[in-house]
Amino acid sequence: MTIQDFDIQVATGQHVEYAQQICDEMAESAKARGTGIARRSPEYVANKMLEGKAVIALFKDGTWAGFCYIETWSHGDFVANSGLIVNPEFRKVGLAKAIKERVFELSRTKYPHAKIFGLTTGLAVMKINSDLGYEPVTYSELTQDEDFWHGCTSCVNYDILMSKGRKNCMCTAMLFDPAEKQKEYEEKMKKITHKATLLERIENALKKIGQDY
Repeated sequence: MTIQDFDIQVATGQHVEYAQQICDEMAESAKARGTGIARRSPEYVANKMLEGKAVIALFKDGTWAGFCYIETWSHGDFVANSGLIVNPEFRKVGLAKAIKERVFELSRTKYPHAKIFGLTTGLAVMKINSDLGYEPVTYSELTQDEDFWHGCTSCVNYDILMSKGRKNCMCTAMLFDPAEKQKEYEEKMKKITHKATLLERIENALKKIGQDY
């Protein structure tokens, strides 16, 4: 079994039948890890599919294999790729990374100027986020939308979050800032251009020396 055995696509209404199974596995996975999770209902997950704000992975025989969805906060200024889950039958083949890359791509397409963030306790997800360009940040750099933080009330670590004044918790906050990435790209291009110009000057100087001789 390889990643080529899966169809990773933007979820639609035809995938609503998987909503209950997805939610059950999210809850079981969190329970097995002993970590918190903002619980979502099958109706909520199904609605994300209908809105075109979710990515689903299906095995070649049609079995549900993985899922992740998009949430928007602060009037679209912030986007979160949430609820990443992989069916236990299909783990260890790189599916989580492939789904995360696809939903990240979908987020950038739908909300090109939004900051994309995540809260996670999983080292594997942190590694995937880092590869996509996310940077670790403090909670103060995330959305302060009350609806987002309300989603943490079903997490087992909610009391810890509130006791810390929502400044930190068990989750690591990570952020992809498109404006910052654009700035980094422009700085990199400036350095490349400067280096190319310098090499051109050196080449011209060497040519001139050769002509003089």
